[in-house]
Amino acid sequence: MSQIEVTEKAKLPSFSIIVETENLATAELEGLYRSLDSIASQDLSPELAKEVLILESGDVPQEMMEQLTNKYPWLSMRRISADVDYYAAKMKGVSLTTGDVIVLADSDCIYQPNWLRNLLAPFAEDNVNVVAGETTTSAEGVYGLAIALTYIFPRFSHSNNLEKTQYYFCNNVAFRRSFLAKYPIPVDLPIYRGNCVIHANSLMKQGETIWKQPNSRACHAAPNGGAHFFWRFLLYGYDALLIYRLKQTEKKTIFQPIVELFISFALGLYKVMVAAKRLIDVAIEQPRYLLNLPIAIFIALTSLLLYFVGLIISYFRPNYFLSKEGKVEVNWEHS
Repeated sequence: MSQIEVTEKAKLPSFSIIVETENLATAELEGLYRSLDSIASQDLSPELAKEVLILESGDVPQEMMEQLTNKYPWLSMRRISADVDYYAAKMKGVSLTTGDVIVLADSDCIYQPNWLRNLLAPFAEDNVNVVAGETTTSAEGVYGLAIALTYIFPRFSHSNNLEKTQYYFCNNVAFRRSFLAKYPIPVDLPIYRGNCVIHANSLMKQGETIWKQPNSRACHAAPNGGAHFFWRFLLYGYDALLIYRLKQTEKKTIFQPIVELFISFALGLYKVMVAAKRLIDVAIEQPRYLLNLPIAIFIALTSLLLYFVGLIISYFRPNYFLSKEGKVEVNWEHS
């Protein structure tokens, strides 16, 4: 299937946008304004949405909530319990909206002006049920370059064609409501992030297709502050091996520890290879950014070290960060 161009609003499905603010515990509140400004600036107005819903878990002051609804009259806000985690908040939002297509966004992302229209356009085809946009981070500055090399999000592909993919990010994806009701995102998993990886893997095993729309682009904020940086990369590595375990359906054997040791090594090596590939990508995008490499490389190596430590913890102590309820509990904003 090639890129689908939709120019008439009548061809677009009814849609709702869900923006959660769980990440605001570790990011500037001003980031929420920047995110909403980018949604307000879409060439497809958010006023056309059935709802643009913010799920607020106690991180946004009441005064700011009032300012937001005054500035963005198309915005509705709903308070949720502070103990509702990232993916549970997303699924809670689905039950509070009515659009035929559910667009999932985050408060720490900036969306390009044609993001929304391009994300919705493929749903003109009846057989399209999931469309993932592309999310990256800025490579500008010393810290930005380091994060661009080793963080979760790849560089933009700069492709123009709708194509099949094996993953999506919950900060930039749209689902047909009926499809998400049939295949909900799992919420009770013993990992910090990565539920969407498990979900995507499950969809593919059941023969479903995830489409990637490279023209729906978002820029995600970098980890904010030393504590966020430390915990985010540590848990990134911690999750990696646990996600591998959750994806396995084969019966475990006596050789499982050896297999997982090999997998841990492979995951670490792959992460290094990805960083090297991204360095080349950044050099092609904007060569002047490489002027920051002599300092950025030390930050990047620190993040990789934290990732490796997370892998080691996951291998030897897989329940190390789990609460009695089986959820990862790390409160880094108070670290």
